Amino acid sequence: MATTYEGITFERLGHASKRLETADGTVIYVDPWGEQLEGEPGDADVVFVTHDDFDHYDPEAIAAVAGDDATVAIYEAVDTSDLSEDVIDLPLEGEVTVDGIDVETVPAYNDPAGGHVDDDGEPFHAEGEVIGLLLDLEGTTVFIPSDTDFLPHHESITADVFVPPIGGHFTMDRREAADFARSVEADLVLPEHYDTFDPIETDADAFAADLEADGIRVDLF
Repeated sequence: MATTYEGITFERLGHASKRLETADGTVIYVDPWGEQLEGEPGDADVVFVTHDDFDHYDPEAIAAVAGDDATVAIYEAVDTSDLSEDVIDLPLEGEVTVDGIDVETVPAYNDPAGGHVDDDGEPFHAEGEVIGLLLDLEGTTVFIPSDTDFLPHHESITADVFVPPIGGHFTMDRREAADFARSVEADLVLPEHYDTFDPIETDADAFAADLEADGIRVDLF
């Protein structure tokens, strides 16, 4: 299922795997995971990876989606020695241009004092392990926070399109994500990272209704 905004097509392949295609035909995948792919599309111009969890960093999936001249950009903390592709390192926090796409990377993690911690009280995603991506696609800004809580440094970020995880447990839940969406002031919200596993089952329709009551467009793409 796909949705469009300002000439950009967004397709949620499943879980946190996404395919974006700009008006000029540039194809971008973010966190492709083989469990969510059909075949080997091989059409990616750019592949982004935000962290090394198995459902986000999958070398076989990267190879399956990458076109012959694809650019692969991965958070620099990920061990990419098992990739045959050349890799552009993405910093924990900073700005970089990848094949003409301006990218701002944003730290993403679970608050150790919050509720998204394991049985030992350790955050599922510790500070320094994950990045979010703020992409500028031909003047349209797309914010993909990845696996994170809604954190104080996020409050300064605005974007046209917002793609938050809403499943809870390992990330923010749908209520936190709704507050985050209001802060981002996005025109379009595309939730992800829910209903794949039992711990992250959630009521996506309730999430959508919550934001739509405030006049924010939500597509369960």
